[in-house]
Amino acid sequence: MTRLLDAVMRHAEARPEAIAIDGAEPISWATLARVLPPIAQDLATRFAGGRPIALQLDQGIGECILDLALLEAGIVTIPLPSFFTPAQTDHALDAAGAEIRLSGPVTLSLDTQPAVHVNEDHRARPARNLPDGTARITFTSGSTGDPKGICLSRDHLLGVAQAVVDTLGVHHAGRHLPILSPGILLENVAGFYATILAGGTYVALPQVAIGMADPFRPDIAALLQTIERQAITSLILVPDYLAGLVAALRATGLRLPRLSLVAVGGARIDPLLLDAAAALGLPVRQGYGLTECASVVALDDGDPASRGSVGRSIGANGVRLAADGEILIDGPLFLGTVGAPRTPGPLATGDIGRIDDAGRLWIEGRKSALIVTSHGRNVSPEWVEGVLTRQPAIFQAMVRGEGQATLDALIVPSSPSADIAAAVAAANLALPAYARIARWQVVAPFTPATGLLTGNGRLRRAAIDAAYPDQEISMDQPFFDHLVAETREAQARFAMTPQLVAGLTGRITRADYVAYLTEAFHHVRHTVPLMEEARARLAHRPVLVAALDEYIEEETGHEFWILEDIEAAGGNSLVASHAPAPATRAMVEHAYETIRQGNPAAFFGMVYVLEGTSIAMASHGAGAVQSALGLPDSAFHYLTSHGALDQDHMVFFEKLMNRIDDPEDQRAIIDMANAMFGLFGALFAGIELEATRVAA
Repeated sequence: MTRLLDAVMRHAEARPEAIAIDGAEPISWATLARVLPPIAQDLATRFAGGRPIALQLDQGIGECILDLALLEAGIVTIPLPSFFTPAQTDHALDAAGAEIRLSGPVTLSLDTQPAVHVNEDHRARPARNLPDGTARITFTSGSTGDPKGICLSRDHLLGVAQAVVDTLGVHHAGRHLPILSPGILLENVAGFYATILAGGTYVALPQVAIGMADPFRPDIAALLQTIERQAITSLILVPDYLAGLVAALRATGLRLPRLSLVAVGGARIDPLLLDAAAALGLPVRQGYGLTECASVVALDDGDPASRGSVGRSIGANGVRLAADGEILIDGPLFLGTVGAPRTPGPLATGDIGRIDDAGRLWIEGRKSALIVTSHGRNVSPEWVEGVLTRQPAIFQAMVRGEGQATLDALIVPSSPSADIAAAVAAANLALPAYARIARWQVVAPFTPATGLLTGNGRLRRAAIDAAYPDQEISMDQPFFDHLVAETREAQARFAMTPQLVAGLTGRITRADYVAYLTEAFHHVRHTVPLMEEARARLAHRPVLVAALDEYIEEETGHEFWILEDIEAAGGNSLVASHAPAPATRAMVEHAYETIRQGNPAAFFGMVYVLEGTSIAMASHGAGAVQSALGLPDSAFHYLTSHGALDQDHMVFFEKLMNRIDDPEDQRAIIDMANAMFGLFGALFAGIELEATRVAA
């Protein structure tokens, strides 16, 4: 019997009817104590082969019981965050030798033969060697994009969870809401297991229900409402979520007096953000930990004098500094990685810190990220990035400049109209001369899906550097590279259109989806006529004519797919006979005018925008919307089919663009693409989401 099951039995005896796990059908401690042992035994029988089992699940009561039962049964598990790309998921499964992946909703049978039911995906894979005692394999996003499997023992996981409880005390064991994505070790150990050990209530609601359908673009308003409605008393956040809550509390005037603990970790926190949170009554305590240490290592004690530090060790590990300030961790550590047991000795974290006279640890940056300018000044990029993202116009930022006289920044705007120049200027006023931003460029959001962000929100600096080289595109490079580079800012601003973000994350209603399809119909029905106009004016250009002939054949009739989707989504396809919205009309009219009055080759700039967007909407938006609304496959013919087609089209398109060598054609295509990102963004922005209409 693990200490978790022992705790469940003790709580069931002391408070049998109290709620252990809350959600759609709350589970009492008595029920949990009754069903957990037989479910664990059933799982031990079902998965008796000894191979690790992968889990890619949402939050929920069934999912929580499955987790506890697998741990009790001694089955090695591999929790996989939902934001892992298919390539990362396949890599993790292959690396660990997992032949079974459990996914989808978990259903419970709580009668005389308790059991859990979940979808099982089977695929034969070679077995891998795991360090002795492995209970959990956690895959973290490495600098190359391939996750690395960290092997942890059951005693280590539960020892850290108990140390969290011992440090905080059981008086914080109220109602805990998991916000971090399922599969994130910090929430699993310090949130779930610690809550069970302490006898609190774990409020396991699906991510979409709390505003976290896309963990990297959260709906903070929905999250705030959930915290209040569910009477939540404790949270574990990353700094971005804390910043969002602070902004929402300031904007709404709401306060969260029930919260007794807001633990924040995963990345360095701007001291001013901590001050702002404290001023709003948020009981923030900053922590520090690593996957190799089974999550938490140190935690602030809540004393105002220690604000900004990550406190002292929670007792599971010893913390000391190397001569160069690198943080070294002694004590219980991971067993090794898949196929490679750990070499004994302390863990060199790669983090730079200091320990004050009171024994509190202060994190000052990453050893590998430290920038040394050509003037010999050492600059922590996290510090400058914190100053930049303090500006409301800046959503994300990465600072670089190793060996250079000045620093430059890659900046993600918070909205399509964000004034980045003014924001950078304001940030520079708060920075000393040697740390000011001299150059910057606007880029698309950093997310795990693009391989540029880790699961806990840390920038993957090497990958970002590779994606955005700090150099000009030379004239001898292919034209497609020029097109991407010169439209990057317009594309990044378009990506932050609130209605587009809501669609990609499934935070729209059925009426919103029908409204989008209606506007899609009004511009898609002009696709073939626009191509025919361009073809007629490019008759002397056989390469472009051949390309347009292929596009025309592929695109003919797609507007009728949309009408079918509208009907399948519960709308009336007759709405398509109504006039288009002004923004939609403006986009179509601009395309016709450019083809007729300007350079007809510009049409390919529109192709670049629409096909790239349809790929993103098919890859991410269609599934999110379908899952949130419960619509049939027949309501997504246009999005899913068009996305698959456009993935092939984009490969064809890149090759086609690289054959265009006329500077006037190139300029026309770039100008059209920049204009279309703005016009297409306006189309989305003109769709008034139902939540907004209701609020108004």
